[in-house]
Amino acid sequence: MRIGIVGGGQLGRMLALAAAPLGLSVRVLGTDPDDPALLVARGSVGRYDDVAALRALAREVDVLTYEFENIPARALAAAIDGTGAVLHPPLVALEVGSDRLREKSTFEALGIPTAPFRDVPDAEALARAVAELGLPLVLKTRRLGYDGKGQKVLRAPADVPGAFEALLGVPCIVERFVPFRREVSLVAARSSAGEVVFHPLVENEHRGGILFRTRVLPEGPRTDEAERHVRALLDHFGHVGVLALEMFDTDAGLVANELAPRVHNSGHWSQDGCATSQFEQHLRAIAGLPLGRTFVRGAAAMVNCVGALPDLAALSALPDVHVHVYGKAPRPGRKVGHVNVIAPDEAALDARLAEVEALVRWA
Repeated sequence: MRIGIVGGGQLGRMLALAAAPLGLSVRVLGTDPDDPALLVARGSVGRYDDVAALRALAREVDVLTYEFENIPARALAAAIDGTGAVLHPPLVALEVGSDRLREKSTFEALGIPTAPFRDVPDAEALARAVAELGLPLVLKTRRLGYDGKGQKVLRAPADVPGAFEALLGVPCIVERFVPFRREVSLVAARSSAGEVVFHPLVENEHRGGILFRTRVLPEGPRTDEAERHVRALLDHFGHVGVLALEMFDTDAGLVANELAPRVHNSGHWSQDGCATSQFEQHLRAIAGLPLGRTFVRGAAAMVNCVGALPDLAALSALPDVHVHVYGKAPRPGRKVGHVNVIAPDEAALDARLAEVEALVRWA
């Protein structure tokens, strides 16, 4: 089977690498010849809003998928029309996942707890929302925000004037700030036959809005709650492929923050710590193969490398440590790789993580 991947970043790269053992042929559309995915798979270069470039890819493959949600849905829909290629996950998941207002409205419609929110098309709407919801609030652009970009926390009345303009005056939403104990996420996959499998619930730690570390949580009461929310989304979309849901763990239960209709940074640990990685799982789902098992091989965690790579020889010398390099030039704030750490138990994982994190320096 031929798989087309829209997106040439590290997620596309890891999908392409996972496709080879399954005997799947991959074609990639990236925006630069040096994109990480184009360094390991055949493909072409073009814009993600270029219908002709998207259509050329669709004509070469049986199934089209995407590695991130900031792709114009209209362009993608027009591109696949009449080509015979099937799109997984579906357009509705892409449309909702790329628009925070639609995302929050979907949570609300499905009964998934989320922070109270308001549509903010202009500065006047922001002023009304502040009066209705009170402070603190988080102002976010409706589209294109990631890794802490495109958002601003409003803690005091003095933070409100000019806040909308500071986010370039694009359509936004504002939501009530959620006090939380920890941030968690759940990665799951759904097949075209409706089969659903869940990877374990994980805890995420961010630094400067960028994911620093993900750690698999022991089975607990929040797992069932998270799985109910994710299953509702998968079934609502008629989703085929992987989907991730980021949530806040609060005293009152889980509160949904954002969804990603694709493979997700918080699932990278599964490459080495799980019976089936999220990348293989996504490919199995979209290619019509049975979904894989998701048991964890001991205790597992992931640490991101941001800005520049650490000493790879020193990292590789540590037992049960697996380094994944993306082939991206170093740049402040840029994810250039990650390190998966596997251990027989939680205490051993703590010790190994301390060694890894002493070597990983963010820039």
